[in-house]
Amino acid sequence: MRRVDVKGKIVDVESPREVQTKFGPGQVASATLQDESGSVKVTLWNENISKVAVNDTIEIQNGYVDSFRGELQLNVGRYGKLAKVE
Repeated sequence: MRRVDVKGKIVDVESPREVQTKFGPGQVASATLQDESGSVKVTLWNENISKVAVNDTIEIQNGYVDSFRGELQLNVGRYGKLAKVE
């Protein structure tokens, strides 16, 4: 699913881990985003990891959803935008 816009509260953030991708080394972390309809895992890459903390309300625009190990995950992606909402 492409072009997903969602707003919710971060209820959990895992520690970042170092990974090697086809674009070179990077960091990835998973967070859990919750809104009135439920919760979803959000995959955070590199600079987006430091943008969120538990209890932050964030908005993701133009994200996408895919499946990893049988679980749906929300990704910001190259063309998406993640912003903290006050």
